[in-house]
Amino acid sequence: MLSYCTNVHPAEDLDGVIRQLHEYSGPIRRTAGLDTLGVGLWLPAELAAQLAGSAEDRAALHDVLSAEGLQLHTINAFPFGGFHNEVVKLEVYKPTWAERERLDYTLNCAEVLAALLPEDTAGSISTLPLAWREPWTRQDDDDATAAFAELSSRLRDLRERTGRTIRVAVEPEPGCVLDTVADVVEWLGARIHRGIDPEFVGLCVDTCHLAVSFADPADAVKEIDAAGLRIVKVQASAALHVTDPSDPAAREALEGFVEPRYLHQVRELQPTGVLAADDLPEALTDLPRENAWRVHFHVPLHHVPSAPLRTTVDVLVRTVAEVGQLAYGPEVHLDIETYTWSVLPGASVGITEGIAAEIAWAGSNLSPTQPSLQNC
Repeated sequence: MLSYCTNVHPAEDLDGVIRQLHEYSGPIRRTAGLDTLGVGLWLPAELAAQLAGSAEDRAALHDVLSAEGLQLHTINAFPFGGFHNEVVKLEVYKPTWAERERLDYTLNCAEVLAALLPEDTAGSISTLPLAWREPWTRQDDDDATAAFAELSSRLRDLRERTGRTIRVAVEPEPGCVLDTVADVVEWLGARIHRGIDPEFVGLCVDTCHLAVSFADPADAVKEIDAAGLRIVKVQASAALHVTDPSDPAAREALEGFVEPRYLHQVRELQPTGVLAADDLPEALTDLPRENAWRVHFHVPLHHVPSAPLRTTVDVLVRTVAEVGQLAYGPEVHLDIETYTWSVLPGASVGITEGIAAEIAWAGSNLSPTQPSLQNC
């Protein structure tokens, strides 16, 4: 099922989420000319707890989804809350998977999703790759392992109780404890014997993050599959690519993407490896600018930035094609995640028209093995 992620909209309570579905999601569906549109819902932690504990509130949300022609298959449980604060940056990685609040939040999202899923479908929840890389201790790692083992057990119990399968997808991100796909594969693979069940815990491949790491999509998908792990979700997103960051025109263009709210990690591909900067201002100052850059800035899928910048939509296209070759490929959730519309320089259209254009782009450019691209 193709969806778009609602973390682009600043809503922190039930009234706000209902309002955003009426004012944005429904109009996006109609503008895109679709009978049904998937939404990848973002629920802040307090709202997730409220919905998990109230059948009445879940029913109210269900009624709005139905009235607006929307379906819920996936939840983004990466940001815990405050995702549209003036400054987010490193706060988005808190609480970590070493803290009980993260597990409780994820379990609440699972309860909500199990209640709102369409019949005979599985649900997915994407989550952070444990934490930002520092501070992270051996004890933190042990606590996170125990949390994912409990998560596996609780999701198994949820399926027995409700008949609904909910899977949690760990989303590698540059700069985090689990920085790359290879990191997640290694971490999960080493802990299957410690109670983490690959039936319920797999990977979310964010194609912006994948591109920033300069990973090859085919190799990444094959590595996950060979390890006996499952790709639960693909976040359809594109990074910025700069072939020659030493070009003054490239520097000037990149400076337009410097903004205070979100972290924009940068990687430079060197013959000996990848150099890292934790944010774009740091990269503009510290990286040698000798080879190509990739910048973690989620650019609208259909957007063509002014030269000499370009985007990495080719990584998205190749990833979706590779995932489509897997035996379970058509079951993988594909969620457009461009949360940066509010900070995108030079945006010339409104958010409704912009997201509808992304959906149209996906329908024209992504693999036909995703049946929902043709029908939703």
